[in-house]
This record gives sequence, structure tokens and C-alpha cells, in this order.
Amino acid sequence: MSRRAVVSAIAVVLVVGVGVGLALFQPWRLVTTRTANEALLVPTSTSAPAPTGTPASTPPPATTTVPAPPPGPVALASGPFRSLEHATTGSATLVRLVDGTHAVQFEALDTSDGPDLYVYLSDKPSDAAEKAFGTGFTSLGKLKANQGNQVYAIPADADLTGVRSVVIWCQRFSAGFAVAPLEQA
Repeated sequence: MSRRAVVSAIAVVLVVGVGVGLALFQPWRLVTTRTANEALLVPTSTSAPAPTGTPASTPPPATTTVPAPPPGPVALASGPFRSLEHATTGSATLVRLVDGTHAVQFEALDTSDGPDLYVYLSDKPSDAAEKAFGTGFTSLGKLKANQGNQVYAIPADADLTGVRSVVIWCQRFSAGFAVAPLEQA
């Protein structure tokens, strides 16, 4: 075999190796940003409390019967994200919709982008070790974006009785990006 053939074979192997490495690791995703801006199902910020009592010189307001507004989505549990492998901020809220179905909403999510990211409902508490989140979960599908507000429908047949947290998980590398506790709202 000639020297030129050996150099050519090594060059081909290197090019293929670099190509496979780039395809698997997608290192550019660490510096890219995808943003979602979906409407939140329930507001998670708190408003100012209503004043208590009325001044003595002010007569009490007249009462009128106004029909109650139709019931809307209800926040059942929520919590802030805790960083695992990547710095993450924002919050997650478990919501019961008017029709009885459920969803999880992320508000002001900010994390790194990455390959093969999914959203999991987990039966593990949010302070569990990272590797624990790779089992005992319900997948809600691929993460839509690494920044912004987003909503994920929960399958109707999902058992929510044991759900304790929501996780952003990289399936390709079995690594958690972040976890948020789902504590009663």
C-alpha cells in the first residue's frame, strides 16, 4: 500500500469520525436558543391582596348577584426549576383544565439547548439524585424550546397520584437538565 493511500484512508476515517461526533453531540446546541411564547393556562404570579375592611365613614358596598364566571383552569401544584447538568431558571405548574384533563406549563423557562431533550413527569422528589429521574416517569414529549412559556398536555391515561416533579431530560446522554417540584399550589 502506498503512502498516499494510507494518508487518504486516515483522512476518510477522521472525516467520518468528526461527522459522527458532530451528529451525536451537536455541540452547537449549547450556544443556540429556541424560544416559545405560548399562552399560559393560569397566571402564576401573585397579585396584590385585596384591602381588608372598609373605613368607618364609607357605607358598605351594595351587594348584587352576579353569576359566577365559568370555572377555568386550576393550578394544582407548582415549583421553581432546580438546575441539574445545566443552569436553569423558571417555574413549572401542574394545571387541571375545565374539561378535566391536565397539562404542565413552564413559565419563563431559561435553560441550555441540547440534543434530544424531553419533558418528563416523575414520581421522584425534586431533590432526588439526577440519575433517579431516568426511570419511573411519564413522557410529555420533546421540549419545545429552551426559553419562554410553553404548555404540555398530559395523556388522559396518566396516573397523577404519584407525580412529584417535572424534569427536562436528555435521552441521548441520560442526563437531567433541570427538575421542578410539583408541590400543592
